[in-house]
Amino acid sequence: MLKPRCEMGVLEDPVGFRQALVAWFQKNGRDYPWRRTRDPYAVLVSEVMLQQTQIATVLGRGFYARFMERFPDVETLAAAGDDELLKAWEGLGYYRRARFLREAARAVVGRHGGRFPEDPEEIRALPGVGRYTAGAVLSFAFDQPAAIVDGNVARVLSRLMDFHEPIDGPGLKSVWAWAGELVDPRHPRLFNSGLMELGQTCCRPGVPDCLACPVGKWCATREPERLPVKAKKVAMTEVTEHLVFARRGGRVLLRKIDEGRRAGMWRLPEREAAADWPELGRWKYGITRYRVTMVVHDPPAPMRAAAGEAWKRLDEIDGLVLPPTDRKALGQLLECG
Repeated sequence: MLKPRCEMGVLEDPVGFRQALVAWFQKNGRDYPWRRTRDPYAVLVSEVMLQQTQIATVLGRGFYARFMERFPDVETLAAAGDDELLKAWEGLGYYRRARFLREAARAVVGRHGGRFPEDPEEIRALPGVGRYTAGAVLSFAFDQPAAIVDGNVARVLSRLMDFHEPIDGPGLKSVWAWAGELVDPRHPRLFNSGLMELGQTCCRPGVPDCLACPVGKWCATREPERLPVKAKKVAMTEVTEHLVFARRGGRVLLRKIDEGRRAGMWRLPEREAAADWPELGRWKYGITRYRVTMVVHDPPAPMRAAAGEAWKRLDEIDGLVLPPTDRKALGQLLECG
């Protein structure tokens, strides 16, 4: 593929590399709402949302704007109950993120009087805040020269350094070291934003657009499409769930989950015998390393609510928090009557 010739290693000329990247980002950086603010709370919310969700989803479906409108500061989020928190997060998945975000807000209120700490160790001590999130808050909110490494940054640095060790293994330590060495001490906010933007645009997964890259002359690899190297993927485990769709007098039987990653959410109930009952439909979804087939059955006899289950009116369902696949299945089943 066509690619600019490497003229100098990035570690040999970090100043030139930083200047080129920052200048490119100032001209080409996309306008996201979290880039218009220095509020560390707003930055934290955006970073937690984006950990497992694409930017297009967070923005295009209005998740970020609605969440910030409902919980505009750490105090309102810290005071949120489970139901309103999960409802505001519904559709984003990985609901533990929402609870960690609330715990971080409570820590800011309880330990720091509602004022976000600027010390790296104090930020890292907040619940659910890891090395990357702390670096993002420090650089984007406080303009401190903190390293960040997400998937985009790891890909960019692997190509710049022609690095062929798996970045999801021991090789990640080297990537973090380079990120710390290269971060611009004068413009860390712009530099880190530019590094991420580069990975989202020119230095994208697969075949990158090397001819449009603003820092191509510092890039050591000749085969960028082969990088980064990742360890062998974990095999997906196939799982089948057997749920039931039971109705009675304008109500639907649902089960409230009381533990695990979906705690506080409602689902169609499971029954061991359901596998032998008439099938109403199948829906598929993935969660961590599981590929799940959700089979919904028609119970052959009137159902009784078991522990943790309740008959919910149809007009109540919109106000409940359901996993996306359950909501989709339930909506289609109700439409079919």
